[in-house]
Amino acid sequence: MSDDPYEIADLQREVASLLLEYVHAPLLDDQHVRAVLPAPSGAPAVRVALGDRDEREPARLTAYEIPLRSGDDLRTSHDVVALLRAAHTGTHIYPSNAVTAVMGMDLYLVDPARVREAPFTMDDWTDTLLRCLAHPEPEKRPDTGLRGFRFAEDGLLRLYMDSEELDGVVAVDVRPGGALTALLAALPSFLDEESRIVDAAGDPHCRYLVDLTDW
Repeated sequence: MSDDPYEIADLQREVASLLLEYVHAPLLDDQHVRAVLPAPSGAPAVRVALGDRDEREPARLTAYEIPLRSGDDLRTSHDVVALLRAAHTGTHIYPSNAVTAVMGMDLYLVDPARVREAPFTMDDWTDTLLRCLAHPEPEKRPDTGLRGFRFAEDGLLRLYMDSEELDGVVAVDVRPGGALTALLAALPSFLDEESRIVDAAGDPHCRYLVDLTDW
């Protein structure tokens, strides 16, 4: 069994898109999605950080790594949501090698065999139906896509992007607002602009970081 990097990348894009719904609406109780991160080194997994709405302090967030593969098959984005809800509900005992930290957040490596998936709700399915109708799938995979995001400190938003022109995932720091339409149009051309590449030390989810906070 081999992991097709394009299949993994496409599924990570789908998960990031689906979980956008839970940035403002709670995923469960009072917990909102504060980050969606592609697992490092192309691993078939996705990391999701949960916390209070508008929370940006890493120490107050809890991150979970959800495997995208189930046997010989890939999970769906809906499966990921179900596992995420299950992992964050109730009390779960994690072995020591399944508890670590990343970027100042506690990170739990979820074993699907140890959690009972929470069902996808009627509201979830309704939202998915409406999204599909309002935003039908493109005929082909877009050249540049969103693999994840993180609400960072100081009001910054870190985007995790991929492109057919580049290897791996590139992070981009932006300050939302202003000339948003122009930024969206220009973003693909900035991903490899050497003058804007800065050190991404401490972030294992990207190859390098592009600073567009002053654009």
